[in-house]
Amino acid sequence: MSNFAKALTGLAALAFVLAVLTHFVGSLLGTEAEAYSRACTNLALLAIALMLTPGGKATVGRSL
Repeated sequence: MSNFAKALTGLAALAFVLAVLTHFVGSLLGTEAEAYSRACTNLALLAIALMLTPGGKATVGRSL
């Protein structure tokens, strides 16, 4: 599960770079910068959600 979250984080970083590039250059493959920005946000949120699930590696902490 941790590897999948890392892959989603990498894809989010790629989408962010494409969003910035598309903002300055113009439409890329018929897609505007806002679409890449939304994809970046959604992928990052999925990665965070995976890490917060009980099977994720980032759930190590103190119990109350």
